[in-house]
Amino acid sequence: MKKKEELILQLVEYPPIWENVELNLNFLTQLLEDSHRGDIIILPEMFNTGFSMNASKISEKMNGITVTWMKNISLQYNIAICGSLAIEEEHQYYNRFVFIAQGEILAQYDKHHLFSYSGESKSYTAGNRKVVLEYLGWKICPMVCFDLRFPVWNRNVENYDLMINVASWPDSRMEVWDTLLKARSIENVSYVCGVNRVGTDGMNLNYTGHSVIFSPIGKELTLRKEKEYLYQQAISLDEVRKWRDKYRFLDERDKFSMP
Repeated sequence: MKKKEELILQLVEYPPIWENVELNLNFLTQLLEDSHRGDIIILPEMFNTGFSMNASKISEKMNGITVTWMKNISLQYNIAICGSLAIEEEHQYYNRFVFIAQGEILAQYDKHHLFSYSGESKSYTAGNRKVVLEYLGWKICPMVCFDLRFPVWNRNVENYDLMINVASWPDSRMEVWDTLLKARSIENVSYVCGVNRVGTDGMNLNYTGHSVIFSPIGKELTLRKEKEYLYQQAISLDEVRKWRDKYRFLDERDKFSMP
């Protein structure tokens, strides 16, 4: 796969219809039809159903309708696509981030920090493995929503260039979302892209987006609004190298291991 010095991220900040996979995928298909092509389409947490704790109802297998749709989109537009959805595997349910390119699953990451306040830890099984994938010469670290609060889990020991966090983060805690995303970019000297939904879900929680990209020194990039629910921005590997060469903070990380 050819290396690209610049990636165009396409952020989808939209209101999923509660627990209705078919309507959501139809909506997204139409939304993406006449959009300008980027390199990675990024969808929010549980983009096909909303953040539902009804795992037995909304979960799919990895060969189900949603992953198949993602594969088809990646092939149709020659683009990578990622986001999280509820997956059932060996009688367990996972909030799984899936990254697909050229019709193939390049990586999958199961949300590690489940949001017990909402009952997520009772409905889903936590993942136990951090993932860093490589795409077009970039090292990318996927995270899901509540993972953002835990700097040790996000810690950049792999020298990743971009962290992607997909979320269903309510507007009552937006200041926390903004602050943590910026902090993760600064401490890890990497781009951080947070993609959050909008609208009201089936639990009457309200979401106002605030999807954002921060540079490796914590500068918020201006997103270009392509049309309603769809934003774009380019990021540069040279920008990552420039700041890591100038400020070698990652070389001075404390050395410790997680249990």
